[in-house]
Amino acid sequence: MIDTGVRILVVDDNEDNRYTLTRRLQREGWADVVTAENGREALDRVAEERFDLILLDIMMPELNGYEVLKHLKSNPATRDIPVLMISALSEFESVVRCIELGAEDYLPKPFNPALLRARVGACLEKKRLHDQELSYLKEIERQRSRAEALLHAILPAQAVEELESVQSVTPRRHENVVVLFADVVGFTAYCDLLAPEEIVANLHVFATAFEDNAAEHGLEKIKTVGDGLLATAGLLLSNPDPVMSSIACAASTIASASRLPIPWDVRVGIHVGPVVAGVVGRQKFSFDIWGDTVNVAARLAAYGTSASINVSAAAWEQVKTRIDASPLGPVPIKGKGVLEAYRVVPARSRGSAGPDQM
Repeated sequence: MIDTGVRILVVDDNEDNRYTLTRRLQREGWADVVTAENGREALDRVAEERFDLILLDIMMPELNGYEVLKHLKSNPATRDIPVLMISALSEFESVVRCIELGAEDYLPKPFNPALLRARVGACLEKKRLHDQELSYLKEIERQRSRAEALLHAILPAQAVEELESVQSVTPRRHENVVVLFADVVGFTAYCDLLAPEEIVANLHVFATAFEDNAAEHGLEKIKTVGDGLLATAGLLLSNPDPVMSSIACAASTIASASRLPIPWDVRVGIHVGPVVAGVVGRQKFSFDIWGDTVNVAARLAAYGTSASINVSAAAWEQVKTRIDASPLGPVPIKGKGVLEAYRVVPARSRGSAGPDQM
């Protein structure tokens, strides 16, 4: 079946040839045939209109077939348009030269209807398949970009790069990583009192604000666990002052939670130490961290009944000359016994590096 959407350009300085070709092409079912009487006019038309095939005479005034063909094949916008050369039998060597320059085939004069139909049809089918291939490649690239965007939404950039290069992410131990864990005070009670839609909508706004705060202060959000949010400083991204950055992020997170449609109090725990980081899962990837440092940060976040920033003694040691805090005394940590901890007091911070000033 002839494709009525096909557009063909006939380029020949001989009016009789143009007329004959146009009539025969239209008789075969290719109704949309445009003509040009020289090479210059042909290039002007190609620049302004879409064509699926060009029938091109070799010997023409102004620009001959060689020059037109070279121009078409050197231009990325037109190089994929198939070109059939129109030639007399005496121009066979010229036809060979044109095919070497990129022409698909040739039509000898006088025009044979069967040969015309076969060669035009073959060129158009090749063009259709080429266009289909380009469409598939574009769709593959679109899907690849979408998959990569999803991976970046799930995994840190460094993990994505390693996964793409070697199809796995090697678990690693990292020293001196600051872990920040935040949770909502009385979240279970909210779930009992409010509609699920309200809870999830509020949690979505909260988690989004946390992501923004983490990025602003140079932290990496690791994951959301229920109402708990986990982030690190100095794990995958370089951070010159990870504890202070984490305290600043914590203060911003508490402030963001107080401005939610349903205001929440948020407790934050901060600890520093070694962690193991890696990717788990085969079909549903998840980047996670493990170790006592994570557990201690989570236990500190759960200490108290109001919005607060609780830091371990190890974390406090790195910032004690720059910000005030109240000692919490020995804090019971499940599985660890008791640890010294401090509650940061943003309103009484000293100097220019306090979380309310960052």
